[in-house]
Amino acid sequence: MDGRMRLSIVDRDRCVGCQICMFACVRRQGSAGLDGACIGVRSVGGMEKGMTVIVCRACPDPPCMKVCPADALKLRNGGGVILDAEKCIGCGNCREECIIGAVFWWDEKNKPAICIHCGYCANFCPHGVLALERGK
Repeated sequence: MDGRMRLSIVDRDRCVGCQICMFACVRRQGSAGLDGACIGVRSVGGMEKGMTVIVCRACPDPPCMKVCPADALKLRNGGGVILDAEKCIGCGNCREECIIGAVFWWDEKNKPAICIHCGYCANFCPHGVLALERGK
């Protein structure tokens, strides 16, 4: 994976809330269910307003990384972070600090689940909501 690649939301209005992206993400990690998904699907106001995908925006200066007391989040080439799970103490500061709510929590492991921009989920989105694109 090229660190400059970035998962992008191509057309948020196409999201129907099927959660296939979330299942694909967990499948890539060798798990089942939705615990550990690094991407989320949420309602933006019921049936009238539809659904939206929440995914790490690959911040160039990630606030989540700055608040990690264990130095478990490292800057990813191209923006965003990579988690060193061995260092993570499960404090949750990163989740609280993410301004768009894109740090999800893997309850089973008591660790954050943060998108690494691999693009696996985009391969399974039946509506073309997501794409892996070269970062700027």
